[in-house]
Amino acid sequence: MLIVGLTGGIASGKSTVSKILSEKHWIPIIDADLIAREVIEPGTKGFELVVNHFGRDRVCRRRESTKDRDDDASASASGTEWLLDRAALGEIIFNDPSERRFLNSIIHPRVKKEILNRTIKYWLTGHWCVILDVPLLIEAGMWRWVGEVVVVYVNEKLQLSRLISRPPLGDSNAAPLTESQAKARISSQMSLGEKLDYSTFVLDNSGSIGDLNVQIDKLVQRWKVSQGGNYFGWWWRLCWVVPPVGLAAGTMVLLGRWLKISKMKKRKNAPRRRGRGEVDGRYRNNEQIELREMNGRPGGRRRMGESVGGGSTGESILDE
Repeated sequence: MLIVGLTGGIASGKSTVSKILSEKHWIPIIDADLIAREVIEPGTKGFELVVNHFGRDRVCRRRESTKDRDDDASASASGTEWLLDRAALGEIIFNDPSERRFLNSIIHPRVKKEILNRTIKYWLTGHWCVILDVPLLIEAGMWRWVGEVVVVYVNEKLQLSRLISRPPLGDSNAAPLTESQAKARISSQMSLGEKLDYSTFVLDNSGSIGDLNVQIDKLVQRWKVSQGGNYFGWWWRLCWVVPPVGLAAGTMVLLGRWLKISKMKKRKNAPRRRGRGEVDGRYRNNEQIELREMNGRPGGRRRMGESVGGGSTGESILDE
């Protein structure tokens, strides 16, 4: 079974991609966000740990309506009159890294355990592919355990615009985020640019929904080919019927990507050797100032069409 890790940043459109994969291509989705809500619902050990740490007066609200009771069956079953105020909790953790780490220490182990249980369930029932929709796939180290890493990408400006225009935390009754609140949420996560280093495929969600559908169709087709074709899927069936084959193949895929990511990190961390004639960055600014002075005008800017020597030729370097 092919296990795909789907990730992205907040407001990048990851949920839209999950919906298309589920409804159009019939691929099961394991949504880490939904599981994260479940593991700290009232009546659970996670809820108790969160409330004891942050304080009931800071992160809880009383159940005030019938809707609240219907929305939280576990709270009703446990007899509690308190619900988690997710907006208040979000305001705390997105502005305090230490508190965010504490909350993650409660949520992440429980989420990982439930993801493993559901993945095994889909494998036992004969599914050829499953999607792990995990916002913190890279940060939590779960990229090491999936066969493909798909990153949903948008530029930061569009990401900020989408985040401000939508209700926070999926609550349609909540007030929209301010720009500073939205930036705090974006900066609390690893940047999308950094996540690209871990990806095996990137979905660009900067365009229309039609553009996104085309990219997803091509991606799913590639997955099917890797699993033995559209109709028979001989490879995934072989791995399912003979588990040692699937285990060996999966191990080889994971090892290959671990080695690739390790080499990439070493290259990034290694000091770069300067080429012949390259100026040390400490002196680059001084050199630029000298060149501007040699050009004979403050700022040293050349008009379009002016050659380096100072004469007007009517050509620019873009014409070459």
